[in-house]
Amino acid sequence: MPNYSYGGGGRRFHSRRRRNRALPLPLLLGVLVLALLAVALAFFLRRPKGDKPSAAHANAKQSTEESTTAEVKSEDILADAEKKAAQYDYDAAIAAIQADEKTAQSEAGQAAIAKYNEVKGTLVRQDPQKITHVFFHTLIMDNKKAFDGDDRQNGYNDVMTTKSEFEKMMQAMYDKGYVLVRIHDVAHEEDDPATGGKKMVWGDIMLPPGKTAFVLSQDDVNYYEYMNGDGFAKDIIVGPNGKPMNEMVMDDGSVSVGAYDLVPILDEFIEKHPDFSYRGAKGIIAVTGYNGVFGYRTDPSYEGKNPNIEADRQKVREVAQCLRDDGWELASHSWGHRNYGKIPFAELETDNQKWQDYVGKLIGGTDILIFPFGADIGDWHPYKDDNERFQYLYKSGFRYFCNVDSNQYYVQKGQDYLRQGRRNLDGYRLWQDMTVKNHTSDLFNASDIFDKDRPTPVPDYKGG
Repeated sequence: MPNYSYGGGGRRFHSRRRRNRALPLPLLLGVLVLALLAVALAFFLRRPKGDKPSAAHANAKQSTEESTTAEVKSEDILADAEKKAAQYDYDAAIAAIQADEKTAQSEAGQAAIAKYNEVKGTLVRQDPQKITHVFFHTLIMDNKKAFDGDDRQNGYNDVMTTKSEFEKMMQAMYDKGYVLVRIHDVAHEEDDPATGGKKMVWGDIMLPPGKTAFVLSQDDVNYYEYMNGDGFAKDIIVGPNGKPMNEMVMDDGSVSVGAYDLVPILDEFIEKHPDFSYRGAKGIIAVTGYNGVFGYRTDPSYEGKNPNIEADRQKVREVAQCLRDDGWELASHSWGHRNYGKIPFAELETDNQKWQDYVGKLIGGTDILIFPFGADIGDWHPYKDDNERFQYLYKSGFRYFCNVDSNQYYVQKGQDYLRQGRRNLDGYRLWQDMTVKNHTSDLFNASDIFDKDRPTPVPDYKGG
């Protein structure tokens, strides 16, 4: 191999390669650790934010969420069961719990079922022949307008009840253990194998000791034109909450939505006191038709006068369904507010047919007849086959017939009908109870109820 030199005595450069030297071991390990950390960091930074966690972590999270959902579901089921039990439907409460296996097997579910079964064993059957029936007309919301000295004052003072009186009555009756039931709870139709038709049988209303069943109804829920400006609601509507509410015209002409009559006021009371209602029962709403229904001018006599008549008829259908869904029952009060016990039979037929055509077809029909003026189609004896009026009304679909009777209760069950007397809880009744003879001491103390805004003496009751 040749040598290259640069002058004498100069440094000699050799063409051979230098030998490599190995890195120290500690330094090498440090480099490897840093490299691994860098790879891990890069992977983490590159991973999309939506990447799912590990399968184990996901399963654990899902299990926790399912457990929480099951707990919430059980709480809802138990709350619903408690509401049913509060209204004395213990079988439905137990069934609601047992429908969900986890709730039924839970400690809380087992305790609730045991409690409801225990209470069921203490229930007492109500005597259906000793169930009182109270009734009202449209409630007075503004006493000053109703009792303003005009020619309608005496009528309002006689047959109407003020808002404060109604609220005091309901509270007093609740405090005494009264519980609202449907008239269909008192007695109902069943198939009759012997005749192949139907027969009326007593109901089994089971309540705790100390509770007393009663039926409630309201007449003339039509908001007649003559009542305008006298301190009453103007109509019933389906409220923003899907429940029946009222509209009322205020002093400035504006229309307010609220609890301005019996239906929403009683609804609110039952909302606070669910045990005032037997399985969601409310009352009976009785309507005529000559002036329309629920405050809407829907009768054919308003065609050409009411430009919104078809829209109003649709509102009546919606309100009627809303009332039924809310636990209320609907009844005929005749079309023209006629005395079915006195008018000629032909006029009774005509009037009832008008109600069927112009009211029944809007509200869905009914099997309850509330007699105007409380005037029955017979005396206190059971209806007979030769009672022409009864036979006609029965063929029209009526099975429940209600008159007015001042006695504590009057209940009569025939083979195929139920008859019940009703007690007027109005100005005249309260005044008489305080000054002549008390007929309502089983319900409340009239002196505690009577509205001091009423002009006295209160005139004689004329029915309604």
